[in-house]
Amino acid sequence: MLRLTGQGMSTPASQGVLRPVLIGCFFMACFMGIFLISYKPQIKFLTCPTDQASHEWKAGCSPCPQVSMAGNHTGQKTHHAQTAIQADDDGVTDTIILIWMWPFGQAFDIDSCAYFNIKGCHLTVDKNLYSKAHGVIFHHRDIHGDLKNMPQEQRPWFQKWVWWNAESPANTNRIPGVDHLFNLTASYRLDSDIKIPYGSLVEVTSEDKIFELPKKDKLVCWVVSNWNPNYKRVQVFNELSRHVKVEAYGRHFSRYLENEDYSKTLSSCKFYLAFENSIYKDYATEKLFNAMKLGAVPVVLGPSRDNYEQFIPRDSFIHVDDFSSTEELAKKLLFLDQNNEEYMRYFNWRENFKVQGWWFGLEHACRSCDYIQRNKGYKTFHNLNQWFWG
Repeated sequence: MLRLTGQGMSTPASQGVLRPVLIGCFFMACFMGIFLISYKPQIKFLTCPTDQASHEWKAGCSPCPQVSMAGNHTGQKTHHAQTAIQADDDGVTDTIILIWMWPFGQAFDIDSCAYFNIKGCHLTVDKNLYSKAHGVIFHHRDIHGDLKNMPQEQRPWFQKWVWWNAESPANTNRIPGVDHLFNLTASYRLDSDIKIPYGSLVEVTSEDKIFELPKKDKLVCWVVSNWNPNYKRVQVFNELSRHVKVEAYGRHFSRYLENEDYSKTLSSCKFYLAFENSIYKDYATEKLFNAMKLGAVPVVLGPSRDNYEQFIPRDSFIHVDDFSSTEELAKKLLFLDQNNEEYMRYFNWRENFKVQGWWFGLEHACRSCDYIQRNKGYKTFHNLNQWFWG
């Protein structure tokens, strides 16, 4: 007969049964600990003694508006997307993207991402959906320097924050507190997580009209809203205009273009000065793509020729840096004016491509949704200030 010698003691047989159970529990606890540490972000809201970022609409945004290349999605029409969140046939709900603030306070249509062939997205500005949103997109120019207009409640573990910006570093306030705060970047930069340049070339289809060069009655044109004598573009313009006539428009010249005259005027110019207000990597704006769309050859001042050629064909534009002086540049323009066959070579790309502009705001939100749908893993952007401002 077995005799128990202690109330809490176990037999060798019971130890054999318990040992695998204890080992399994130990490994399960380790797995859960590692998972929670590595996968769930710990969000800290920082208070930074910085200047408040400017969040007013500055526009210099030209005396004439940006040409709409894809449709009218920049108006005042507001859609808060309050409709019920849909589920597909498999019971999977839409990916919710919360637009935390309207850019520069300007609302845009958020009804659909169908134009970009992106499905399963629910765009909203309803902050009551914050705890359910898979992504929240923040326009940098509207973020306060002290971050007080950012969410103050805990970030859900599955949620990704998207930093959204369309301005160059020279026109974007640095906010130290944005480091370690965002998961993804959405900008014109080609090394962004979500790449959204100001425009692109896409293949023509059988439904597109055959390109016909508009009638020309001006040689060189320039539309400028923000005249600053310290800007390189103003200096180059002043030098170039000594050698060739430039039809210049804007407040500085007391020559204004009404909205409906902008496209007509650019189309009538053989060359257009697509001069950027600041020179940074990948910063090629609507100035370039508007000229190409409207049938003028862009003369560019901006990043390097190699950088431009990442967006457009090398024989579709003229770069200021290709010439030793503005006098040499002027000679090239005058030569092309008198040699139509050479001039027409700058439009060879039209046989296969057309210009497609962007939809500011809507495209950023839709492509952020698409990225989040396709990339489920967790990531964070630790050095935003260094990456963007250097």
